[in-house]
Amino acid sequence: MNLFDAHSIVGDLGLVGVLAIIFAETGLLIGLAFPGDSLLFIAGVAASGSGAAILGTAHLNPVLLFALSPFAAFFGSVTGYFFGERYGKNLFDRPDGRVFNHHKVVATEKWLTRYGIGKALVLARFVPFVRTLINPMCGIIGVPKKTFLIWNAIGAVIWTQGVIGLGFILGDVLKGSVDQYLLPVVAIIVFISLIPVLIELFKEFQSKRFKP
Repeated sequence: MNLFDAHSIVGDLGLVGVLAIIFAETGLLIGLAFPGDSLLFIAGVAASGSGAAILGTAHLNPVLLFALSPFAAFFGSVTGYFFGERYGKNLFDRPDGRVFNHHKVVATEKWLTRYGIGKALVLARFVPFVRTLINPMCGIIGVPKKTFLIWNAIGAVIWTQGVIGLGFILGDVLKGSVDQYLLPVVAIIVFISLIPVLIELFKEFQSKRFKP
């Protein structure tokens, strides 16, 4: 069993393992090392009609997977938020930390201010590492709890249902090993999620370029 490999998680741990990793990847800082989009995609394939044929004996109940995965993502992020609120200031108040440092707190605050809390939280779901770090950051900088909970719930539903649904749909048309589709699918997911940010950056560049 390998907790850093999506195939192993789905095949060896089943639905419970998938939900646990989703929770950890979005709520615990150790989740930075866990698979996110790739796990959801493979879980969707495993829940499809052809899942067992593609992944061997791995098969997930589609109803339970679609119903429970948003809750795992939601409560994982809530855990990250309250961890950041309670302990984050001491952890991130280090100018020389490689992963945990004050610079990331400042950058997150600027990002939330520029793009809005709602858009930032939803888009962060689709970006590896960011979806793990943004939750404690929100707790550190004091994002209002009600606002965080609402947009966190929306982001959890869009992320899990979207990526799992993609795997579920493609599961019936994939041929050969699913591994050859993983990197392209994850890359497309990340790219699409970053389009709004890229548009905002382009608008900002244009405004500065033609500013008298």
